[in-house]
Amino acid sequence: MSKESNLVSLSGSPIFTYTDGEKEWQAPHGEECIEEISTHIERHLGEVSGVFHELVSDTVHIDVHYVKPTQERPYHTLVTSGMSDLPMSVPEQVDATRFMELVVTLPEEWLVDQEAFANEAWYWPIRQLKYLARFPHKYDTWLGWGHTLPNGQPAEPFADNTRLSGVILLPSVNVPEEFFTLEINPEKTIEFYSIVPLYEEEMNLKLARGTDALLERFDKHGISDIIQIGRQNTCKKRFGFF
Repeated sequence: MSKESNLVSLSGSPIFTYTDGEKEWQAPHGEECIEEISTHIERHLGEVSGVFHELVSDTVHIDVHYVKPTQERPYHTLVTSGMSDLPMSVPEQVDATRFMELVVTLPEEWLVDQEAFANEAWYWPIRQLKYLARFPHKYDTWLGWGHTLPNGQPAEPFADNTRLSGVILLPSVNVPEEFFTLEINPEKTIEFYSIVPLYEEEMNLKLARGTDALLERFDKHGISDIIQIGRQNTCKKRFGFF
Protein backbone atom coordinates (compact mmCIF):
# COMPACT_ATOMS: atom_id res chain seq x y z
CA MET A 1 0.00 0.00 0.00
CA SER A 2 1.20 3.52 -0.64
CA LYS A 3 1.98 5.45 2.48
CA GLU A 4 2.70 9.12 3.03
CA SER A 5 5.66 9.49 5.36
CA ASN A 6 6.39 12.40 7.65
CA LEU A 7 9.25 13.36 5.36
CA VAL A 8 9.16 16.23 2.92
CA SER A 9 11.52 17.02 0.08
CA LEU A 10 13.69 20.12 0.17
CA SER A 11 11.13 21.77 -2.11
CA GLY A 12 8.45 21.26 0.55
CA SER A 13 6.54 18.49 -1.22
CA PRO A 14 5.60 15.35 0.73
CA ILE A 15 7.57 12.24 -0.10
CA PHE A 16 5.51 9.15 -0.87
CA THR A 17 7.04 5.71 -0.51
CA TYR A 18 5.66 2.55 -2.07
CA THR A 19 6.38 -0.60 -0.15
CA ASP A 20 4.76 -4.04 -0.02
CA GLY A 21 0.99 -3.59 -0.28
CA GLU A 22 0.45 -4.04 -3.98
CA LYS A 23 -3.13 -5.23 -4.34
CA GLU A 24 -3.73 -8.79 -5.43
CA TRP A 25 -4.99 -9.53 -8.93
CA GLN A 26 -8.54 -8.38 -9.57
CA ALA A 27 -10.81 -8.93 -12.54
CA PRO A 28 -10.45 -5.80 -14.67
CA HIS A 29 -12.93 -3.06 -15.25
CA GLY A 30 -12.92 -2.83 -19.02
CA GLU A 31 -13.17 -0.25 -21.76
CA GLU A 32 -15.90 1.89 -20.21
CA CYS A 33 -14.89 5.07 -22.09
CA ILE A 34 -12.90 3.66 -25.00
CA GLU A 35 -15.22 5.07 -27.67
CA GLU A 36 -15.33 8.55 -26.12
CA ILE A 37 -11.53 8.60 -25.73
CA SER A 38 -10.98 7.37 -29.29
CA THR A 39 -13.29 10.08 -30.65
CA HIS A 40 -11.51 12.68 -28.51
CA ILE A 41 -8.12 11.60 -29.87
CA GLU A 42 -9.28 11.74 -33.48
CA ARG A 43 -10.91 15.13 -33.00
CA HIS A 44 -7.72 16.75 -31.67
CA LEU A 45 -4.72 14.62 -32.69
CA GLY A 46 -5.59 12.68 -35.80
CA GLU A 47 -6.81 9.32 -36.99
CA VAL A 48 -6.33 6.38 -34.64
CA SER A 49 -4.61 3.91 -36.93
CA GLY A 50 -4.60 1.07 -34.42
CA VAL A 51 -5.09 0.02 -30.83
CA PHE A 52 -2.69 -2.17 -28.87
CA HIS A 53 -5.08 -4.29 -26.80
CA GLU A 54 -4.08 -6.08 -23.61
CA LEU A 55 -4.47 -9.82 -23.72
CA VAL A 56 -4.24 -10.22 -19.94
CA SER A 57 -5.32 -7.41 -17.61
CA ASP A 58 -5.25 -6.77 -13.88
CA THR A 59 -7.70 -4.39 -12.14
CA VAL A 60 -8.14 -2.20 -15.23
CA HIS A 61 -7.93 -3.08 -18.92
CA ILE A 62 -5.37 -0.76 -20.53
CA ASP A 63 -5.50 -0.20 -24.28
CA VAL A 64 -3.04 2.03 -26.13
CA HIS A 65 -4.35 4.08 -29.06
CA TYR A 66 -1.84 4.87 -31.81
CA VAL A 67 -1.76 7.98 -34.01
CA LYS A 68 0.84 7.84 -36.78
CA PRO A 69 3.08 10.79 -37.68
CA THR A 70 1.71 13.29 -40.20
CA GLN A 71 3.11 16.38 -41.87
CA GLU A 72 1.33 18.54 -39.31
CA ARG A 73 2.35 16.37 -36.34
CA PRO A 74 5.60 14.58 -37.34
CA TYR A 75 5.78 12.23 -34.36
CA HIS A 76 4.09 9.11 -33.02
CA THR A 77 1.44 9.63 -30.36
CA LEU A 78 0.22 6.90 -28.03
CA VAL A 79 -2.68 7.43 -25.62
CA THR A 80 -4.09 5.09 -23.00
CA SER A 81 -7.70 4.25 -22.33
CA GLY A 82 -8.78 2.31 -19.27
CA MET A 83 -6.86 4.10 -16.53
CA SER A 84 -9.89 6.34 -16.04
CA ASP A 85 -12.29 3.41 -15.66
CA LEU A 86 -11.63 3.65 -11.91
CA PRO A 87 -11.17 6.82 -9.85
CA MET A 88 -7.78 7.40 -8.24
CA SER A 89 -7.54 7.72 -4.45
CA VAL A 90 -6.94 11.46 -4.31
CA PRO A 91 -6.80 12.86 -0.72
CA GLU A 92 -9.85 14.92 0.20
CA GLN A 93 -7.77 18.05 0.80
CA VAL A 94 -6.14 17.88 -2.65
CA ASP A 95 -7.71 19.63 -5.64
CA ALA A 96 -6.76 17.20 -8.41
CA THR A 97 -8.46 15.01 -10.95
CA ARG A 98 -9.52 11.50 -9.96
CA PHE A 99 -9.69 10.39 -13.61
CA MET A 100 -6.60 10.35 -15.82
CA GLU A 101 -5.22 8.93 -19.04
CA LEU A 102 -1.60 9.08 -20.20
CA VAL A 103 0.21 10.12 -23.38
CA VAL A 104 3.61 9.26 -24.87
CA THR A 105 5.07 11.19 -27.80
CA LEU A 106 7.85 9.55 -29.83
CA PRO A 107 10.05 10.91 -32.64
CA GLU A 108 9.18 9.97 -36.20
CA GLU A 109 12.12 7.55 -36.51
CA TRP A 110 10.93 5.44 -33.54
CA LEU A 111 9.81 1.93 -34.49
CA VAL A 112 6.20 1.32 -33.45
CA ASP A 113 5.03 -2.20 -34.26
CA GLN A 114 4.74 -5.57 -32.58
CA GLU A 115 8.00 -6.88 -34.07
CA ALA A 116 10.00 -3.89 -32.80
CA PHE A 117 8.37 -4.16 -29.38
CA ALA A 118 10.20 -7.45 -28.82
CA ASN A 119 13.23 -5.19 -28.22
CA GLU A 120 13.05 -3.24 -24.95
CA ALA A 121 14.89 -0.33 -26.58
CA TRP A 122 11.71 0.34 -28.60
CA TYR A 123 9.12 -0.97 -26.14
CA TRP A 124 9.93 0.73 -22.83
CA PRO A 125 7.79 3.87 -23.37
CA ILE A 126 4.76 1.65 -23.96
CA ARG A 127 5.69 -0.43 -20.93
CA GLN A 128 5.74 2.78 -18.87
CA LEU A 129 2.34 3.81 -20.24
CA LYS A 130 0.77 0.56 -19.13
CA TYR A 131 2.60 0.38 -15.80
CA LEU A 132 1.77 3.94 -14.77
CA ALA A 133 -1.84 3.68 -15.96
CA ARG A 134 -2.34 0.74 -13.58
CA PHE A 135 -0.09 2.05 -10.79
CA PRO A 136 -2.55 4.21 -8.78
CA HIS A 137 -5.16 1.45 -8.79
CA LYS A 138 -2.75 -1.26 -7.69
CA TYR A 139 -1.36 0.84 -4.83
CA ASP A 140 -4.51 2.72 -3.81
CA THR A 141 -2.89 6.08 -4.55
CA TRP A 142 -2.99 8.84 -7.16
CA LEU A 143 -0.93 10.59 -9.81
CA GLY A 144 -1.01 14.26 -10.73
CA TRP A 145 0.79 17.25 -12.18
CA GLY A 146 4.52 17.18 -11.49
CA HIS A 147 4.58 13.74 -9.87
CA THR A 148 7.85 11.90 -10.47
CA LEU A 149 8.47 8.17 -10.30
CA PRO A 150 11.88 6.49 -10.57
CA ASN A 151 12.37 3.32 -12.56
CA GLY A 152 12.97 1.12 -9.54
CA GLN A 153 14.71 1.65 -6.22
CA PRO A 154 17.41 2.68 -6.96
CA ALA A 155 16.44 4.06 -10.35
CA GLU A 156 17.82 2.18 -13.35
CA PRO A 157 17.86 3.20 -17.03
CA PHE A 158 14.80 2.11 -19.00
CA ALA A 159 16.92 0.36 -21.63
CA ASP A 160 20.54 -0.28 -22.53
CA ASN A 161 20.63 2.59 -25.04
CA THR A 162 19.62 5.40 -22.67
CA ARG A 163 20.45 6.83 -19.23
CA LEU A 164 16.89 8.08 -18.67
CA SER A 165 15.66 6.44 -15.48
CA GLY A 166 12.49 8.11 -14.24
CA VAL A 167 9.46 10.10 -15.37
CA ILE A 168 7.50 13.23 -14.54
CA LEU A 169 3.85 13.78 -15.42
CA LEU A 170 3.11 17.05 -17.21
CA PRO A 171 0.63 18.43 -19.74
CA SER A 172 1.97 17.85 -23.24
CA VAL A 173 3.22 20.86 -25.18
CA ASN A 174 2.62 18.99 -28.44
CA VAL A 175 -1.18 18.78 -28.32
CA PRO A 176 -3.85 21.50 -28.50
CA GLU A 177 -5.16 22.68 -25.13
CA GLU A 178 -8.59 21.34 -26.05
CA PHE A 179 -7.15 17.84 -25.76
CA PHE A 180 -6.22 18.23 -22.07
CA THR A 181 -9.68 17.36 -20.75
CA LEU A 182 -12.61 15.19 -21.80
CA GLU A 183 -15.94 15.51 -19.99
CA ILE A 184 -17.75 12.18 -19.89
CA ASN A 185 -20.58 13.37 -17.64
CA PRO A 186 -21.06 16.00 -14.90
CA GLU A 187 -19.36 13.71 -12.37
CA LYS A 188 -16.48 12.53 -14.55
CA THR A 189 -13.93 14.58 -16.46
CA ILE A 190 -10.78 12.85 -17.71
CA GLU A 191 -7.47 14.74 -17.79
CA PHE A 192 -4.63 13.70 -20.11
CA TYR A 193 -1.02 13.91 -18.92
CA SER A 194 2.19 13.25 -20.78
CA ILE A 195 4.94 10.94 -19.53
CA VAL A 196 8.24 12.86 -19.75
CA PRO A 197 11.36 10.74 -19.06
CA LEU A 198 14.02 12.16 -16.74
CA TYR A 199 17.64 11.63 -15.81
CA GLU A 200 18.45 10.88 -12.17
CA GLU A 201 19.92 14.37 -11.70
CA GLU A 202 16.70 15.92 -12.99
CA MET A 203 14.63 13.90 -10.54
CA ASN A 204 16.95 15.04 -7.74
CA LEU A 205 16.57 18.69 -8.77
CA LYS A 206 12.80 18.39 -8.79
CA LEU A 207 12.81 16.92 -5.28
CA ALA A 208 15.19 19.59 -4.03
CA ARG A 209 13.73 22.68 -5.69
CA GLY A 210 10.33 21.73 -7.09
CA THR A 211 8.79 21.19 -10.51
CA ASP A 212 9.04 24.85 -11.58
CA ALA A 213 12.84 24.76 -11.21
CA LEU A 214 12.99 21.71 -13.47
CA LEU A 215 10.67 23.29 -16.03
CA GLU A 216 12.93 26.34 -16.16
CA ARG A 217 15.77 24.01 -17.17
CA PHE A 218 13.55 22.40 -19.78
CA ASP A 219 12.63 25.80 -21.23
CA LYS A 220 16.26 26.90 -21.30
CA HIS A 221 17.38 23.80 -23.21
CA GLY A 222 14.28 23.36 -25.40
CA ILE A 223 13.17 20.06 -23.86
CA SER A 224 9.62 18.93 -24.62
CA ASP A 225 7.70 15.72 -23.99
CA ILE A 226 8.91 14.17 -27.28
CA ILE A 227 11.10 11.33 -26.02
CA GLN A 228 14.74 11.58 -27.11
CA ILE A 229 16.85 8.77 -25.66
CA GLY A 230 20.12 10.72 -25.86
CA ARG A 231 18.87 14.22 -25.11
CA GLN A 232 20.87 16.67 -23.04
CA ASN A 233 20.80 16.18 -19.29
CA THR A 234 19.60 19.60 -18.13
CA CYS A 235 20.86 19.07 -14.57
CA LYS A 236 24.27 17.52 -15.08
CA LYS A 237 26.31 18.40 -12.02
CA ARG A 238 29.38 20.60 -12.25
CA PHE A 239 31.70 21.11 -9.31
CA GLY A 240 29.17 19.44 -6.99
CA PHE A 241 26.27 21.77 -7.83
CA PHE A 242 23.22 21.52 -10.11
